[in-house]
Amino acid sequence: MASDEGEMGGGPGKHHIQDAVASDEGEMGGGPGLPAGDPTLRRRIEPWEFEAFFDPRELRKEACLLYEIKWGTSHKIWRNSGKNTTKHVEVNFIEKFASERHLRSSISCSVIWFMSWSPCWECCRAIREFLRQQPSVTLVIYVARLYHHMDQQNRQGLRDLVSSGVIIQIMRAPEHDHCWRNFVNYPPGKDVHWPRYLPLWMELYALELHCIILSLPPCLMISRRCQKQLTRFHLNLQNCHYQMIPPHVLLAAGAIQLPVPWR
Repeated sequence: MASDEGEMGGGPGKHHIQDAVASDEGEMGGGPGLPAGDPTLRRRIEPWEFEAFFDPRELRKEACLLYEIKWGTSHKIWRNSGKNTTKHVEVNFIEKFASERHLRSSISCSVIWFMSWSPCWECCRAIREFLRQQPSVTLVIYVARLYHHMDQQNRQGLRDLVSSGVIIQIMRAPEHDHCWRNFVNYPPGKDVHWPRYLPLWMELYALELHCIILSLPPCLMISRRCQKQLTRFHLNLQNCHYQMIPPHVLLAAGAIQLPVPWR
């Protein structure tokens, strides 16, 4: 995993989170293009960055975090992004959030992360401690890829997050579309032209996430051919996978096929 360098405020200096990405729900639907005076422009990433970070085929070492914060019953949504430097993006977010906001337990706060990689086990531990100290905060995490998913500590860290109430899901087409519209400096008229990725790649990660949450052995194997930098996915399913994983998840990942009725 990786970190940001303080982009919560959208610049090199220290800013308060409430100043980071103030926008209303009307922005959720995108538009014909971003006007030059759009106040969110400086907090958006470039299209090539979105593709580089969130393509499920890429095994990029750096991490990117796109996040949304909503306070209480307010209709305002604060958005921003973070990239890696010396700390993991999750830890940097937590440190800045804790230092710049003093939450009252009576005010709820919902946070959504869209991450290029899932949290490592150390970040999972930091997230759990953060949520323990901030009981009014709820966290939903969408990830494009699973970080070192064969590592047993990382697998246990994700299970511990789920046990503590964090919702973790794999980014699919709706999440990619949402991020493109709300976090990317897309060209005029290209609000619906977000990069299309093969759904199977996302479903394979979703299958492996089920394995992790259910404490099953890994079934998704990922290798990289150095010559052409091609990422290869293949499955190694055992009986326990077929017994424990919901059939619709196996079907979406191509692990099983529907029976063809005889005419």
